[in-house]
Amino acid sequence: MELDSARTEAWLRAAAAAVTAQEAELTALDTAIGDGDHGSNLRRGFTAVLAGLDARGAESAEEAEGTDRSPGALLAAAGRTLISTVGGASGPLYGSALRAAGRALPGATVGPGELAAALAEALGAVQALGGARPGDKTMVDAWAPAAAAFAETAGQGLAAASGAAAAAAEQGARATVPLVARKGRASYLGPRSAGHLDPGAASTALLFTALAEACREP
Repeated sequence: MELDSARTEAWLRAAAAAVTAQEAELTALDTAIGDGDHGSNLRRGFTAVLAGLDARGAESAEEAEGTDRSPGALLAAAGRTLISTVGGASGPLYGSALRAAGRALPGATVGPGELAAALAEALGAVQALGGARPGDKTMVDAWAPAAAAFAETAGQGLAAASGAAAAAAEQGARATVPLVARKGRASYLGPRSAGHLDPGAASTALLFTALAEACREP
């Protein structure tokens, strides 16, 4: 199995559905240690991503002939949409991640090894923009172990690797609870940020769970 345009679109649609379903929970997490807008911001951004996907699907045959629907193009377009529509830090961070992943994906179909490299590029983009490292209580605490787990299991195929990445992202997100934030709005709270699940790590886990759903064996 490889990542093609259909699975990439399914990934983005599953991510949008998960963000919408968990909007209130993400907002509650962000209210505890942030600005309280993480859920609503991501929902708005992924709603715009869905609109972009729907617009591509509604193109006529003549219009669609010159449109790049490769996995890389779809992810890059989604990234640009998130940057332009999502406020706060989450738009630039998620948008940069998806754009970096998209730029790293070659061709109409992508193998597990190529996707592993793209996920690593996405992590690098997030860290370059936000300056966060593992242990800082940010989305990096979920993305880094997910990317590592995917790379370690890529030889087992796309479904197995994406499942391992989703599990690692969830575990990484949960591990942020006892941490004291060193980056972002939560860092202003100092020790009071401990005891709370980081909202960015939680939404990152949703993104990787969506990837696993899109890549599940039929």
